[in-house]
Amino acid sequence: MPAKKKSVDVVYYGTGRRKTSIARVYLLPGEGKIIVNGKDVNEYMPYPTLVMDLKQPLTITNTAERFNVRTIVKGGGFTGQAGAIRLGIARALLEASEDYRKPLKVAGMLTRDSRAKERKKYGLKAARRAPQFSKR
Repeated sequence: MPAKKKSVDVVYYGTGRRKTSIARVYLLPGEGKIIVNGKDVNEYMPYPTLVMDLKQPLTITNTAERFNVRTIVKGGGFTGQAGAIRLGIARALLEASEDYRKPLKVAGMLTRDSRAKERKKYGLKAARRAPQFSKR
């Protein structure tokens, strides 16, 4: 007999990107649990400030207790991953209701942060760092 799967009637989806991180975020009706890569968010993220940062879209829209968040995130470090999850949550909330657009837009949650590491150039030690000048 095949295993029974839980049927969830409503699932909202959002993709978030930041630096080299990509997050796939699913919002499910629930009591406010956030699961990142199969672990609780407080267990996965090393700093409470990052957890606060990724919860911002939920606190702005007063929906922290209405949705469970399930996330699959790949690439980058913890800061990039937290930023990617935050954008993914904001986009998923827009799918849930268009009424959230104004408060999220005012708070800057819907804008993708396009800053990424600049590539290293030849003849230099880093992106802009030149070798030390020697007079003799």
